[in-house]
Amino acid sequence: MKTKMLILAAICTLALAACGGAATVAPLEYGYVEALAATAAPAMAEAQDASAAGSALANRLVIKNANLSIVVDDTAASVDAISRMAESMGGFVVSLNTFETTYGPEAQSAQQASLTIRVPSEKLTDALSQIKGMAAEVQSESVSGQDVTSEYVDLKSRLANLEAAEKQLQSIMEEATKTQDVLDVYNQLVYTREQIEVIKGQMKYYEEAAALSSISIELIPNVATQPIEIAGWHPEGTAKQSIELLVRIAQSIADLLISFTIVCGPFIVVLGVPALFGWRWLRSRRKAARAAEAQQK
Repeated sequence: MKTKMLILAAICTLALAACGGAATVAPLEYGYVEALAATAAPAMAEAQDASAAGSALANRLVIKNANLSIVVDDTAASVDAISRMAESMGGFVVSLNTFETTYGPEAQSAQQASLTIRVPSEKLTDALSQIKGMAAEVQSESVSGQDVTSEYVDLKSRLANLEAAEKQLQSIMEEATKTQDVLDVYNQLVYTREQIEVIKGQMKYYEEAAALSSISIELIPNVATQPIEIAGWHPEGTAKQSIELLVRIAQSIADLLISFTIVCGPFIVVLGVPALFGWRWLRSRRKAARAAEAQQK
């Protein structure tokens, strides 16, 4: 009976560890509360110590990543230079993808690449400066940061709970005499150890991601950003010349109209006014003649 109570107490301790908090359980029979308290106390004490240690964590865990898109004159040389720089800083190349592509109507071939490196987070600013120094042009740049300190502290507290529960389960297993009790404790041990490994893996990921910043770089060949040129023909130059010609034609027409108005204007006024009155007089005479003929008929 005592062994079963201890097993039940250990299972409750494990539940507390998995949830990362306290729970209230109603006693089932005499002696259960004492067994549960004796088993859970060490785990809760270690969890509180781990939480206090996490709260006093001097250096916050911040995951910093960057993205760059740069134009380079020599893609292969830039890839080599960036790789050497990462290694000299204590980092490494995560991935590299290079491919040949063509640009322009003449199908000019050039090499393009995408590269991801990791460098120590404290050297991220220096690394970005060096990479931009290799570029003919920086098309885009972004830096992001994620503070995972609270998540890390929570994982550390849960790990302490699970490790304490593991120790208690091992003690119970040593005292167990019945086969069923041994199997029950063994199953709980397996589950607890799996949870411990999962949490350790998550903590390791946070630690490594915070220690080494990721930089993703897109390298664009300089030829891809050059103006279009076909057999010495520059479309943008032709468009500019056409616009200039259009402006000159408009200016010439405007100058001609101004000159015509100034030079011919007085003659139009002097000759046009008498001609207008003469035309009106002639028109009235014709109307009067037609009216007289109509009356005679």
